[in-house]
Amino acid sequence: MENKYKTAQVAKLIGIHPNTVRLYEKLGLISKPQRLSNGYRVFSDFHIAQFKLARIALKVEVLQSGLRKNMINIIKLSAKGEFQKAIVCTNNYINQVKIEQKNAEEAIEITKKLLSGIQEKENNVSLTRKQTADYLEVTIDTLRNWEMNGLLSIKRKQNGYRVYTKNDIQLLKIIRTLRCANYSLSAILRMISAISNNSEINIREVINTPKSDENIVAVCDKLLTSLSSAELNANCILRQLKAMQEKFNMNPTV
Repeated sequence: MENKYKTAQVAKLIGIHPNTVRLYEKLGLISKPQRLSNGYRVFSDFHIAQFKLARIALKVEVLQSGLRKNMINIIKLSAKGEFQKAIVCTNNYINQVKIEQKNAEEAIEITKKLLSGIQEKENNVSLTRKQTADYLEVTIDTLRNWEMNGLLSIKRKQNGYRVYTKNDIQLLKIIRTLRCANYSLSAILRMISAISNNSEINIREVINTPKSDENIVAVCDKLLTSLSSAELNANCILRQLKAMQEKFNMNPTV
């Protein structure tokens, strides 16, 4: 015979506020519980397992490339008892995380190579902002955003127009590469600042180590560490889903 739980009991068992229990239901992170004639919710062992899975899934904040959205989808599939679909999506999530890890590592290696030529004195390149955007295959708004965030400072001609030199182009290539790998503007700025003081810095360490006063969730810093945690977390979720499939697959909400 399956156990039955009231809202307060679920909250105490999972370690959350009763309002959070109701919020999970509202967001579709758990299936709709049964209701007594007085309107009180009654939760089952399946709900307890689903709450635990959701808590694990939401433990790691990885926002890159829609990973967070994909994880929410996994939780909702599980809440509906669609375990096989959730398992497939989790495996896809893990593969996506591995691709992001590879991109992040490759971006660092490319940056190292580009940095070896960024100090060249030859500045025989002189491009406008539009020419630079076309050359790098980015939008003018993207260049403007990078400049507004302090990633680089572009000199101007007497007529006020910006002129991009060879070193500017090299630095922009580095920024573009790191942004494509989902490194935050904050992380890139930290690396650029560190390089200006010491050209022999460990890029991987600097770019993945936010300052104590930086909000990691807001700026998506510590990318490699976050992705590694996401992979471990997803494997834990995969095991949980398989256990739930075996236990609840026939009739998950009863």
